[in-house]
Amino acid sequence: MKNTTKSLFKAADGTSYRKPFAMITILFLLWGFAHGLLDVLDKHFQNTLHVSKAESGFVQFSLYIGYLVMAYPAGLFMKRFGYKKGIILGLSLFALGAFLFYPAAKFAAFVPFLVALFIIACGLSCLETAANPYTTVLGPKYGAARRINIAQSFNGLGWILGPLMGGLFIFGVEKSGNSGTFDSLIQPYMYVGSIVVFVALIFSFTRLPAIQEDNEEGIATNAPTRELLKHPSFILAVIAQFLYVAAQTGVNSFFINFVTETVTGLQETIAGMMLHLGLFGQVFMPKNPEQAASLILAIGGMGSFWIGRLTGSYIMKFISPKRLLAVYAIINTVLTGIVVMGLGWVSVIALFSTYFFMSVMFPTIFALGIKGLGPLTKKAASFLVMAVAGGAFCPPVMGAIADHSGMSIAFLLPLFCFAFIGFYAIWGVKKHKGQYATEEPIYAVH
Repeated sequence: MKNTTKSLFKAADGTSYRKPFAMITILFLLWGFAHGLLDVLDKHFQNTLHVSKAESGFVQFSLYIGYLVMAYPAGLFMKRFGYKKGIILGLSLFALGAFLFYPAAKFAAFVPFLVALFIIACGLSCLETAANPYTTVLGPKYGAARRINIAQSFNGLGWILGPLMGGLFIFGVEKSGNSGTFDSLIQPYMYVGSIVVFVALIFSFTRLPAIQEDNEEGIATNAPTRELLKHPSFILAVIAQFLYVAAQTGVNSFFINFVTETVTGLQETIAGMMLHLGLFGQVFMPKNPEQAASLILAIGGMGSFWIGRLTGSYIMKFISPKRLLAVYAIINTVLTGIVVMGLGWVSVIALFSTYFFMSVMFPTIFALGIKGLGPLTKKAASFLVMAVAGGAFCPPVMGAIADHSGMSIAFLLPLFCFAFIGFYAIWGVKKHKGQYATEEPIYAVH
């Protein structure tokens, strides 16, 4: 019997890709951390600049617009100069954006931060464009899905550490004399920038294998894009992907707002729980409700998301991706309905539980959307990646609803998004027959 564990990171000629794969997983951790850290900024800007919830939603808008703007140029750059230079470019932009938080903090204005976040997003877009496909070719083809799922686990870990560190450094410092300023943002982002520069230097002096991917262009290059319009299932997949990222980003953006506005005595409750954790609890002892909410986001929300990603591919051994997506979407629709009802701790538990069921949605919609498209697969994949732009538009809209009707009512928007995903999974995914039906899916992660 073939030992797949030993050969998972080995080429047919015996070349080992363990070291480059280990380095690539660091990138997954870094951009997961960057996204998780971002989720505490909405509430922080509301507290320091007294901007509305709608205005704070432009934090996420700046990030996801950066993805939309940079994804295609990053792909062209990678095609010409290779994965390694693309990774170094991404890390350089990431570090530049992080270091720009220092002058932005001194200006103490909203727009300079948005510019810095946009530059960070351009860097992250380069990293994701490089790292996602690179993991799939660092070994035999049959191990592509396993390798990218291993990398996903580090991405999920980064999502946990982001709000955890953000709550500790940002909200923790804010109540120690820096309230009303942006000084608490300088230290964490200087640390992030320094770490990213260090990683970039390591990549610069490390020889990464220049792997030539299989040339599958042929008909795909000549197939007109308008042919995709003949596939209603694909069109619905693009809409579902757009709405999924919108829902995920909306929940992330206003999680802390919802928890702090819904639960009374939040700080005391979480502090009591931390006391039972000994030294760990002392380190992360919340000093204010916002920091307590960030702990719930990190451990409850992102922790659930991480577990969901670790278990998702295993569950799909027994349940088809289409059916699992439908079940998870329906459950999240119900859970978000409980959030809208504003039932105190019951709604808070429902809210962080949605992360578990969101975990498999992006890659599953991606795989279902491109399945059976044959020569149109690569063009279809590019549109599904561009659907990440949904994350740019949901937070400002949710913020506007919250400003006028309350935070709980704003969660009607992600409720609608999850309901549509359920509709897509049940009625929008067609059964594929014909010459392209047995092709292996392309895996993606967000």
